[in-house]
Amino acid sequence: MTTTTPTKVRRRSFGAWFADTGWRHLVAVVVSIFAIFPLLYVFSASLNPRGTLTGSNQLFSAVGIDSYVRILTDPQNPYAKWFLNTLIIAVVTGFVTVFIGACAAYAFSRMRFAGRRVGLVTIVVVQMFPQLLAVVAIFLLMTTLGDWFPAIGLNTHTGLILVYLGGALGVNTYLMYGFFNTIPKELDEAARIDGAGHARIFFTIILRLVAPILAVVGLLSFIGTVNEYVVASVMLIDPEQQTLVVGLTKLVSNPRYADWSAFSAGAVMAAIPVMVLFLFLQKYIVGGLTAGATKG
Repeated sequence: MTTTTPTKVRRRSFGAWFADTGWRHLVAVVVSIFAIFPLLYVFSASLNPRGTLTGSNQLFSAVGIDSYVRILTDPQNPYAKWFLNTLIIAVVTGFVTVFIGACAAYAFSRMRFAGRRVGLVTIVVVQMFPQLLAVVAIFLLMTTLGDWFPAIGLNTHTGLILVYLGGALGVNTYLMYGFFNTIPKELDEAARIDGAGHARIFFTIILRLVAPILAVVGLLSFIGTVNEYVVASVMLIDPEQQTLVVGLTKLVSNPRYADWSAFSAGAVMAAIPVMVLFLFLQKYIVGGLTAGATKG
Protein backbone atom coordinates (compact mmCIF):
# COMPACT_ATOMS: atom_id res chain seq x y z
CA MET A 1 0.00 0.00 0.00
CA THR A 2 1.47 3.31 -1.07
CA THR A 3 0.87 6.56 0.71
CA THR A 4 0.93 9.95 -0.93
CA THR A 5 2.22 12.97 0.84
CA PRO A 6 0.04 16.06 0.52
CA THR A 7 1.53 18.78 -1.62
CA LYS A 8 2.13 22.07 0.08
CA VAL A 9 0.34 25.06 -1.34
CA ARG A 10 2.88 27.70 -2.12
CA ARG A 11 1.78 31.06 -0.87
CA ARG A 12 2.39 33.99 -3.11
CA SER A 13 4.58 36.76 -1.89
CA PHE A 14 3.13 40.13 -0.98
CA GLY A 15 4.81 41.70 -3.99
CA ALA A 16 3.21 39.24 -6.41
CA TRP A 17 -0.22 39.69 -4.78
CA PHE A 18 0.08 43.45 -4.87
CA ALA A 19 1.18 43.48 -8.51
CA ASP A 20 -1.76 41.24 -9.45
CA THR A 21 -4.75 42.48 -7.45
CA GLY A 22 -3.50 44.39 -4.42
CA TRP A 23 -3.03 47.68 -6.23
CA ARG A 24 -6.68 47.57 -7.27
CA HIS A 25 -7.75 47.42 -3.63
CA LEU A 26 -5.47 50.36 -2.85
CA VAL A 27 -6.95 52.42 -5.69
CA ALA A 28 -10.48 51.53 -4.55
CA VAL A 29 -9.74 52.66 -0.99
CA VAL A 30 -8.18 55.95 -2.15
CA VAL A 31 -11.08 56.70 -4.51
CA SER A 32 -13.62 55.86 -1.80
CA ILE A 33 -11.95 58.21 0.68
CA PHE A 34 -11.74 60.91 -1.98
CA ALA A 35 -15.48 60.56 -2.69
CA ILE A 36 -16.70 60.19 0.90
CA PHE A 37 -14.67 62.97 2.55
CA PRO A 38 -16.54 65.91 0.92
CA LEU A 39 -19.84 64.33 1.96
CA LEU A 40 -18.67 63.97 5.55
CA TYR A 41 -17.37 67.54 5.52
CA VAL A 42 -20.71 68.94 4.33
CA PHE A 43 -22.63 66.86 6.85
CA SER A 44 -20.28 67.98 9.62
CA ALA A 45 -20.69 71.62 8.57
CA SER A 46 -24.48 71.24 8.64
CA LEU A 47 -24.25 70.22 12.30
CA ASN A 48 -22.06 73.18 13.23
CA PRO A 49 -24.26 75.46 15.38
CA ARG A 50 -22.06 78.51 14.79
CA GLY A 51 -23.22 78.93 11.19
CA THR A 52 -19.73 79.37 9.74
CA LEU A 53 -16.95 77.09 8.53
CA THR A 54 -14.64 78.21 11.33
CA GLY A 55 -13.44 75.14 13.15
CA SER A 56 -14.99 72.78 10.62
CA ASN A 57 -11.62 71.35 9.69
CA GLN A 58 -12.19 69.02 12.62
CA LEU A 59 -15.10 66.83 11.60
CA PHE A 60 -18.02 66.83 14.02
CA SER A 61 -16.18 69.02 16.51
CA ALA A 62 -19.53 70.67 17.33
CA VAL A 63 -22.84 68.89 16.85
CA GLY A 64 -26.31 70.45 16.85
CA ILE A 65 -29.46 70.75 14.77
CA ASP A 66 -29.66 74.54 15.00
CA SER A 67 -28.92 74.93 11.29
CA TYR A 68 -31.72 72.58 10.28
CA VAL A 69 -34.20 74.38 12.53
CA ARG A 70 -33.04 77.79 11.29
CA ILE A 71 -33.39 77.01 7.60
CA LEU A 72 -36.78 75.32 8.02
CA THR A 73 -38.27 78.16 10.07
CA ASP A 74 -36.73 81.23 8.39
CA PRO A 75 -39.61 83.21 6.81
CA GLN A 76 -37.23 85.07 4.47
CA ASN A 77 -35.94 81.81 3.01
CA PRO A 78 -38.92 79.51 2.32
CA TYR A 79 -36.96 76.26 2.13
CA ALA A 80 -40.06 74.06 2.08
CA LYS A 81 -41.40 76.00 -0.91
CA TRP A 82 -38.06 75.73 -2.71
CA PHE A 83 -38.00 72.00 -2.01
CA LEU A 84 -41.51 71.50 -3.38
CA ASN A 85 -40.76 73.61 -6.47
CA THR A 86 -37.66 71.56 -7.18
CA LEU A 87 -39.48 68.26 -6.82
CA ILE A 88 -42.30 69.32 -9.14
CA ILE A 89 -39.95 70.67 -11.82
CA ALA A 90 -37.55 67.70 -11.60
CA VAL A 91 -40.27 65.02 -11.66
CA VAL A 92 -42.18 66.57 -14.57
CA THR A 93 -38.98 67.24 -16.51
CA GLY A 94 -37.68 63.72 -15.94
CA PHE A 95 -40.94 62.03 -16.92
CA VAL A 96 -41.55 64.10 -20.06
CA THR A 97 -37.87 63.87 -21.07
CA VAL A 98 -38.03 60.08 -20.91
CA PHE A 99 -41.24 59.97 -22.95
CA ILE A 100 -40.28 62.30 -25.78
CA GLY A 101 -36.73 60.96 -25.85
CA ALA A 102 -38.02 57.39 -26.16
CA CYS A 103 -40.40 58.41 -28.95
CA ALA A 104 -37.59 60.13 -30.88
CA ALA A 105 -35.16 57.25 -30.32
CA TYR A 106 -37.74 54.72 -31.52
CA ALA A 107 -38.30 56.73 -34.68
CA PHE A 108 -34.58 56.98 -35.43
CA SER A 109 -33.99 53.31 -34.64
CA ARG A 110 -36.94 51.63 -36.34
CA MET A 111 -38.07 53.98 -39.11
CA ARG A 112 -36.31 55.00 -42.30
CA PHE A 113 -37.07 58.52 -43.51
CA ALA A 114 -35.37 61.37 -45.34
CA GLY A 115 -32.97 63.30 -43.12
CA ARG A 116 -32.57 60.51 -40.55
CA ARG A 117 -28.77 60.42 -40.62
CA VAL A 118 -28.50 64.21 -40.79
CA GLY A 119 -30.81 64.45 -37.80
CA LEU A 120 -28.65 62.09 -35.73
CA VAL A 121 -25.50 64.02 -36.60
CA THR A 122 -27.21 67.32 -35.80
CA ILE A 123 -28.22 66.01 -32.37
CA VAL A 124 -24.59 65.24 -31.56
CA VAL A 125 -23.22 68.51 -32.97
CA VAL A 126 -25.71 70.65 -31.03
CA GLN A 127 -24.46 69.15 -27.76
CA MET A 128 -21.00 70.65 -28.42
CA PHE A 129 -22.24 74.10 -27.50
CA PRO A 130 -22.66 74.78 -23.77
CA GLN A 131 -26.01 75.85 -22.43
CA LEU A 132 -24.47 79.06 -21.12
CA LEU A 133 -24.33 80.44 -24.66
CA ALA A 134 -28.12 80.36 -24.91
CA VAL A 135 -28.94 82.03 -21.58
CA VAL A 136 -29.39 85.53 -23.05
CA ALA A 137 -31.49 84.20 -25.93
CA ILE A 138 -33.61 82.15 -23.52
CA PHE A 139 -34.21 85.20 -21.32
CA LEU A 140 -35.27 87.40 -24.23
CA LEU A 141 -37.41 84.65 -25.75
CA MET A 142 -39.24 83.86 -22.51
CA THR A 143 -39.72 87.56 -21.74
CA THR A 144 -41.38 88.13 -25.13
CA LEU A 145 -43.31 84.89 -24.91
CA GLY A 146 -44.60 85.86 -21.46
CA ASP A 147 -46.22 88.98 -22.92
CA TRP A 148 -48.39 86.79 -25.15
CA PHE A 149 -48.72 83.67 -22.95
CA PRO A 150 -48.01 84.54 -19.31
CA ALA A 151 -48.44 80.93 -18.17
CA ILE A 152 -45.27 79.80 -19.99
CA GLY A 153 -43.22 82.98 -19.84
CA LEU A 154 -40.59 84.28 -17.49
CA ASN A 155 -40.83 83.42 -13.78
CA THR A 156 -43.03 80.37 -14.38
CA HIS A 157 -42.30 76.72 -13.69
CA THR A 158 -43.91 75.68 -16.96
CA GLY A 159 -41.56 77.91 -18.95
CA LEU A 160 -38.53 76.56 -17.11
CA ILE A 161 -39.64 72.98 -17.75
CA LEU A 162 -40.01 73.70 -21.47
CA VAL A 163 -36.47 75.12 -21.57
CA TYR A 164 -35.12 72.03 -19.81
CA LEU A 165 -36.96 69.71 -22.20
CA GLY A 166 -35.49 71.43 -25.23
CA GLY A 167 -31.97 71.24 -23.90
CA ALA A 168 -32.10 67.59 -22.82
CA LEU A 169 -33.83 66.10 -25.85
CA GLY A 170 -30.71 65.77 -27.99
CA VAL A 171 -28.32 63.90 -25.75
CA ASN A 172 -31.04 61.67 -24.29
CA THR A 173 -32.32 60.74 -27.73
CA TYR A 174 -28.85 59.69 -28.84
CA LEU A 175 -28.31 57.73 -25.62
CA MET A 176 -31.60 55.87 -26.04
CA TYR A 177 -30.98 55.34 -29.75
CA GLY A 178 -28.01 53.06 -29.03
CA PHE A 179 -30.07 51.00 -26.59
CA PHE A 180 -33.05 50.71 -28.93
CA ASN A 181 -30.75 49.24 -31.57
CA THR A 182 -29.98 46.31 -29.24
CA ILE A 183 -33.62 45.20 -29.35
CA PRO A 184 -34.06 42.61 -32.17
CA LYS A 185 -36.16 43.92 -35.02
CA GLU A 186 -37.67 40.46 -35.40
CA LEU A 187 -39.95 41.32 -32.49
CA ASP A 188 -41.36 44.24 -34.46
CA GLU A 189 -41.86 42.08 -37.54
CA ALA A 190 -43.65 39.38 -35.56
CA ALA A 191 -45.94 41.99 -34.01
CA ARG A 192 -46.73 43.48 -37.43
CA ILE A 193 -47.73 40.05 -38.70
CA ASP A 194 -50.28 39.94 -35.88
CA GLY A 195 -51.60 43.32 -37.00
CA ALA A 196 -49.90 45.62 -34.51
CA GLY A 197 -48.97 49.14 -35.56
CA HIS A 198 -46.06 51.32 -34.50
CA ALA A 199 -47.90 52.74 -31.51
CA ARG A 200 -48.87 49.33 -30.13
CA ILE A 201 -45.39 47.92 -30.70
CA PHE A 202 -43.82 50.90 -28.97
CA PHE A 203 -46.05 50.98 -25.88
CA THR A 204 -46.63 47.26 -25.30
CA ILE A 205 -43.32 45.68 -26.40
CA ILE A 206 -40.42 48.09 -26.80
CA LEU A 207 -40.92 50.20 -23.67
CA ARG A 208 -40.86 47.09 -21.47
CA LEU A 209 -37.61 45.89 -23.00
CA VAL A 210 -35.83 49.25 -22.72
CA ALA A 211 -36.75 49.86 -19.08
CA PRO A 212 -33.06 50.09 -17.99
CA ILE A 213 -32.23 53.00 -20.29
CA LEU A 214 -35.49 54.73 -19.41
CA ALA A 215 -34.54 54.52 -15.74
CA VAL A 216 -31.04 55.88 -16.40
CA VAL A 217 -32.27 58.79 -18.51
CA GLY A 218 -34.94 59.61 -15.95
CA LEU A 219 -32.40 59.53 -13.12
CA LEU A 220 -29.87 61.69 -14.98
CA SER A 221 -32.58 64.16 -15.95
CA PHE A 222 -33.83 64.36 -12.36
CA ILE A 223 -30.33 64.92 -10.96
CA GLY A 224 -29.47 67.46 -13.64
CA THR A 225 -32.65 69.43 -13.00
CA VAL A 226 -32.12 69.47 -9.23
CA ASN A 227 -28.52 70.70 -9.63
CA GLU A 228 -29.11 73.22 -12.45
CA TYR A 229 -28.48 76.83 -11.46
CA VAL A 230 -27.75 79.12 -14.41
CA VAL A 231 -31.02 78.89 -16.33
CA ALA A 232 -33.13 78.62 -13.16
CA SER A 233 -31.56 81.77 -11.70
CA VAL A 234 -32.36 83.69 -14.88
CA MET A 235 -35.87 82.31 -15.34
CA LEU A 236 -37.16 82.40 -11.76
CA ILE A 237 -37.14 85.85 -10.14
CA ASP A 238 -39.81 85.59 -7.47
CA PRO A 239 -38.39 83.92 -4.30
CA GLU A 240 -41.58 81.86 -3.97
CA GLN A 241 -40.98 80.38 -7.43
CA GLN A 242 -37.27 79.60 -7.08
CA THR A 243 -35.68 76.16 -6.82
CA LEU A 244 -33.42 74.83 -4.09
CA VAL A 245 -30.14 75.61 -5.81
CA VAL A 246 -31.12 79.21 -6.53
CA GLY A 247 -32.57 79.75 -3.07
CA LEU A 248 -29.69 78.20 -1.15
CA THR A 249 -27.18 80.30 -3.05
CA LYS A 250 -28.64 83.42 -1.43
CA LEU A 251 -27.57 82.10 1.98
CA VAL A 252 -23.88 82.38 1.03
CA SER A 253 -24.01 85.29 -1.43
CA ASN A 254 -23.58 87.94 1.27
CA PRO A 255 -19.83 88.65 1.60
CA ARG A 256 -20.26 89.97 5.16
CA TYR A 257 -22.04 86.91 6.51
CA ALA A 258 -22.45 83.63 4.73
CA ASP A 259 -24.52 81.06 6.61
CA TRP A 260 -22.57 78.03 5.45
CA SER A 261 -24.04 75.83 8.16
CA ALA A 262 -27.62 76.45 7.00
CA PHE A 263 -26.47 76.08 3.39
CA SER A 264 -24.94 72.68 4.22
CA ALA A 265 -28.09 71.63 6.08
CA GLY A 266 -30.21 72.53 3.07
CA ALA A 267 -27.83 70.66 0.75
CA VAL A 268 -28.01 67.54 2.92
CA MET A 269 -31.81 67.54 2.87
CA ALA A 270 -31.83 68.28 -0.87
CA ALA A 271 -29.79 65.13 -1.48
CA ILE A 272 -32.43 62.87 0.06
CA PRO A 273 -34.78 62.66 -3.01
CA VAL A 274 -31.83 61.94 -5.30
CA MET A 275 -30.58 59.17 -3.01
CA VAL A 276 -34.05 57.62 -2.74
CA LEU A 277 -34.53 57.65 -6.52
CA PHE A 278 -31.03 56.27 -7.08
CA LEU A 279 -31.64 53.36 -4.70
CA PHE A 280 -35.06 52.70 -6.26
CA LEU A 281 -33.60 52.51 -9.80
CA GLN A 282 -30.34 50.84 -8.79
CA LYS A 283 -31.06 47.51 -10.49
CA TYR A 284 -31.53 49.24 -13.87
CA ILE A 285 -28.57 51.59 -13.80
CA VAL A 286 -25.69 49.27 -14.72
CA GLY A 287 -27.55 47.64 -17.61
CA GLY A 288 -28.84 50.95 -18.89
CA LEU A 289 -25.41 52.59 -18.92
CA THR A 290 -23.54 49.73 -20.59
CA ALA A 291 -25.92 48.14 -23.08
CA GLY A 292 -26.42 51.22 -25.20
CA ALA A 293 -22.68 51.74 -25.54
CA THR A 294 -21.84 48.24 -26.81
CA LYS A 295 -24.03 48.17 -29.88
CA GLY A 296 -25.43 51.05 -31.86
